[in-house]
Amino acid sequence: MTVIVNEIFYSLQGESTHAGRPCVFVRLTGCNLRCDYCDTQYAYEEGLAMEIPAILLRISEYGCGLVEITGGEPLVQKETPALITSLLDSGHEVLLETNGSLDVASVDERCVKILDVKCPSSREDHSNRLENLKGLNPRDQVKLVVQNRKDYEFAKTILPLVPGTLPFHQILFSPAMGQLAPRILAEWMLEDKLSARLQVQLHKIIWPDLDRGV
Repeated sequence: MTVIVNEIFYSLQGESTHAGRPCVFVRLTGCNLRCDYCDTQYAYEEGLAMEIPAILLRISEYGCGLVEITGGEPLVQKETPALITSLLDSGHEVLLETNGSLDVASVDERCVKILDVKCPSSREDHSNRLENLKGLNPRDQVKLVVQNRKDYEFAKTILPLVPGTLPFHQILFSPAMGQLAPRILAEWMLEDKLSARLQVQLHKIIWPDLDRGV
């Protein structure tokens, strides 16, 4: 079974409750959205076909148990769930970063889904598949990238839609890098006593001069 891979690299996980952990990233090619703040446009089309066993072999070279499948949007490729299951069966802990516009029901329940809900400034908020929220398990996470106050107010309307079984600290409010200062978002959240976690893009703080492979 073949998957189109943009890049495979070893770095620190930077955008979830797993931030700071060493992780192997498998960035898949293709995305069905065009978010205004996208920082991985190079993954829209660039990529090489790889068989799943070859991907697992490449990952094993890093000696790291945590793997994140990201994009682009991984679920635009119908083979992605099989890749995830293969990784889980081989003993890896697997995270899936998904833009939230496609059905996640086919994803192995053992995988931690990091589900993005698009705010208005992304220009893709109309693409949100909010019914995905109903199927989240207690290990999953919800991420909202906030660029301004309008986004923040929208993000707050999503909170009641998140299942009560999902701990509040797995709901991530992330300031868009270069668009909204983390301090401002932090102050809004504190003023509202918001039941959510402020999350910054750790990898961009550590490696601000790198555009890919982090």
